[in-house]
Amino acid sequence: MKTQMKKTLMMLAALGTVLGAGAAWAQRDPAYAEARAQGLIGEQPDGYLGIVGAATPELRGIVNNINIQRKAAYTRSAANGATVEQFAFTSGCNLILKTAPGEKYQGPDGRWHTRTDAPPERDPRCV
Repeated sequence: MKTQMKKTLMMLAALGTVLGAGAAWAQRDPAYAEARAQGLIGEQPDGYLGIVGAATPELRGIVNNINIQRKAAYTRSAANGATVEQFAFTSGCNLILKTAPGEKYQGPDGRWHTRTDAPPERDPRCV
């Protein structure tokens, strides 16, 4: 029990670092902020960004750059006892929860949703 709790606490601490680093990088990229505000990109349950509609080279570039950074952060953090996929999924749950009203996220049904003032629809495995 103590080992599992320690792993969970380590994962949460690492997740905070990942989310903080991703948010800091995104704030420096006006193209990311604009695409997100326009609903062209959104958070996916797997912890990565996705393109909501038609993919342009510019959108692919923004999404790929951020997703590469996220994967690197997930890989570093997963060294603490979780797989990269587990860590990415947990991050996806939290990133969707942190979306603001008007932003896009992918629901458990695979469809894109626009966040309202209500809590977002998340995978039932999200805690």
